[in-house]
Amino acid sequence: MISASLVKELREKTGAGMLDCKKALEATNGDMDAAADWLREKGISKAAKKADRIAAEGVAAIKISGNTAAIVEVNSETDFVAKNEEFTSMVDSILDTILEHNVTTLEEALELPTSEGSVSELIVAKTAKIGEKLSFRRFARVEKNDSQVFGDYIHMGGKIAVLTVLEGADEAVAKDVSMHAAAMRPSYVRSTDVPTEVLEKEKNIMREQLLNEGKPAEKIDQILVGKVKKYYEEVCLEDQIFVKSENKETVSKYVAANGGKIVDMIRYEVGEGMEKREENFAEEVAKQMEGK
Repeated sequence: MISASLVKELREKTGAGMLDCKKALEATNGDMDAAADWLREKGISKAAKKADRIAAEGVAAIKISGNTAAIVEVNSETDFVAKNEEFTSMVDSILDTILEHNVTTLEEALELPTSEGSVSELIVAKTAKIGEKLSFRRFARVEKNDSQVFGDYIHMGGKIAVLTVLEGADEAVAKDVSMHAAAMRPSYVRSTDVPTEVLEKEKNIMREQLLNEGKPAEKIDQILVGKVKKYYEEVCLEDQIFVKSENKETVSKYVAANGGKIVDMIRYEVGEGMEKREENFAEEVAKQMEGK
């Protein structure tokens, strides 16, 4: 029986997670030094030391197999590593694994099996090998029926990935919609998808702006109708003006004119909403020269 105090001691010594420390001690019959070596051999200690570093680069990627598609964002610390073959093969392996298993949470996905252990173990191993913090941030697994089509688009080598599902239209139209979404950054497919609390917050901001502009209080609700419509045109895919349209038709009208309707849209932009690492190249070189 491995005691909690022994696990805690190994954790403090190596920086590895509690579960990994427990596994290491169990594998080495409670031998602290051997357990530390076990963690090093598995690459876990090295990965743990990088855990507090910022990984906001990486790639967003998509893979489609029949009626199932997977979209993922996997992060690295630098854009250089995101182009590394070890990294891209890891992303491909994660995509294949997501396609094969019907999971909905990141916790479930991290426990899925790959040819190199679980997804979590694969990331730890690649972190140790590549030498940067790597992380699997998010994914979606999407299924369609035979009357629907996928549209996928990857921008700037994986900086942005968009997956759409259309009913009734063809793949070329679906790809056009994905390209539009990549450029115009919609947050929702349609106005009914906007959460009530998000809309109310926006309306409160609009009210304050109108009052500050000196608009009569009794006219504000009337003016808000137009402002909310404008808001939908900015954040909802269906209500945005289609980028390739010459007559200012909306995306929903473009799709309808081609015999279809939008079912779903998922857009991942690498690092969105994450803290970015601030780099000073001169300082970095100076630190390396000083041996820091």
